[in-house]
Amino acid sequence: MQRRFVQLDVFAARPGDGNPLAVVFDADGLDDATMQAIARWTRLPETTFVLPPATPEGSYRLRIFSPRREVPFAGHPSIGSAHAVLEAGLATPRDGLLVQECAVGALPVRVEGEGAARRLSVRAPRARVLDVGSVDAPRLRPVLAGLALGDLPPVLMDGGRRWWLVELRDEAALRSLSPPWAAIAALAADTESMGVCVYARCAGSDHDLAVRAFVGQPAQVEDAASGAANATLAAWLHHAGALPHADGRYVVSQGREVGHDARLYLQVDAEGEVWSGGQVQTVVRGTLDW
Repeated sequence: MQRRFVQLDVFAARPGDGNPLAVVFDADGLDDATMQAIARWTRLPETTFVLPPATPEGSYRLRIFSPRREVPFAGHPSIGSAHAVLEAGLATPRDGLLVQECAVGALPVRVEGEGAARRLSVRAPRARVLDVGSVDAPRLRPVLAGLALGDLPPVLMDGGRRWWLVELRDEAALRSLSPPWAAIAALAADTESMGVCVYARCAGSDHDLAVRAFVGQPAQVEDAASGAANATLAAWLHHAGALPHADGRYVVSQGREVGHDARLYLQVDAEGEVWSGGQVQTVVRGTLDW
């Protein structure tokens, strides 16, 4: 059976700047093993499968797979899949919102603008602080050794995906960092987390924060643009009273160190909910014959 298939660039103003994603439509009839096999074959960070909604309120249902496993929530697959569903004419926003059904529940996706300038933002699952670390903690010391740290302490946050967040002194320290991969992998395994997300404030720039996200397990890789990591970071900054702007909105630069130039737009609203979003570019349109 042939199924519609697209490849997208997420958090990108132009193709090549963001994080790639594969989307498979008409996914009814595909079992778990087949979805996993397709995700392994695409060799992209994630592949999503679009299904009819299970409730009257839902716009569509989504399953998200990395090449190794199904994941309950991820930011760039949520944003990219919403773009693909709109472009395919499978759903229409209600009051400016789509409702994405996924493993963590029903998540609203805000739709702003049209065409190439359209921006999509998903309301991320609520994140919580699991551990506020010390720079002298034995399990953190190998990761933090030699880093020019910022004012906020390292923290372990869980927001659908679990990340250690580490503030660095400035953008130069972040851009020049050579990640200690063995230490990051050990910390990720020890704390059942994705790895370490470092961030720095950027004065006088077109972005407010620069971010790098180092995945420690199951493989060691730097993420080109992570909506989930940035949403977790926004929740931490809100908790710490350290958001870049009083209105809760700010812009993140991520991916330059791995050949990309993604822009993510974050907002913490009046209720403390975190919205993570950006633009999406469709790069490939076709059919999947599996």
